[in-house]
Amino acid sequence: MSCGLKTIHVLVTGASGGIGLETVKLYLSLGANVTAHYISNSKPIQNLQTSPESAVKSMFDALSGTPFSPVAVIVVNHGIWSPQDVPIVDMTIEQWDHTISANLTSSFLVCPTESVKDRAAIVLIGSTSGKYGEANHSDYAISKSAMMYGLTTTLKSEIVKIAPRGRVNCIAPGWVPTPMVQEALNDPAVSGPVLAATPLKKLGTTLDVANQIVVVSSSVISGHVTGQVIFVEGGCVGDI
Repeated sequence: MSCGLKTIHVLVTGASGGIGLETVKLYLSLGANVTAHYISNSKPIQNLQTSPESAVKSMFDALSGTPFSPVAVIVVNHGIWSPQDVPIVDMTIEQWDHTISANLTSSFLVCPTESVKDRAAIVLIGSTSGKYGEANHSDYAISKSAMMYGLTTTLKSEIVKIAPRGRVNCIAPGWVPTPMVQEALNDPAVSGPVLAATPLKKLGTTLDVANQIVVVSSSVISGHVTGQVIFVEGGCVGDI
């Protein structure tokens, strides 16, 4: 079955490694025209910390000048997760604001674009932390939960006012070995409980996640799927 993605313009944020890079490669293999937006872990979407709205506007203005425009699929993949354990009672407002801005606010800014096709698809990247919480990483868990159960479900009702057949969904991975979390997973005190809480007894791969991103973004395969959070976590039964 064809995914119907050949020559479709896809924007992937956070595409420098891990899930983002795997997603870019998969779309390219399917014949899509891909704009890969590269960011650092501390400065999502160009320079959102200093000039968020203008940075996003500049990005889409630049995209409008490409031969691939308009954007048909947006994969909002960028985000940060701190490897340091910080209980909520010890978390500074600076860390809290930084994570919420990087993971949630910047995603909000990327989504409300009018430069999308009628069958536009937005795919947000959540986390099992957004469902179960994550001790000592409350900033991350809450930013993802708000994205999964607030932004996704609200935006799916609003996108149709811009793109009548537009769809918004969220892919929520469990623990996947990526540059962002590899150091933590190298610790048996982390990886052991993760596997114990996973019925399939294995970690996911970046390709596992990329496959689901592509499937849900395809209007041919998933044209009647919107407002959903789809978990890619091997049946994970809770927070570690």
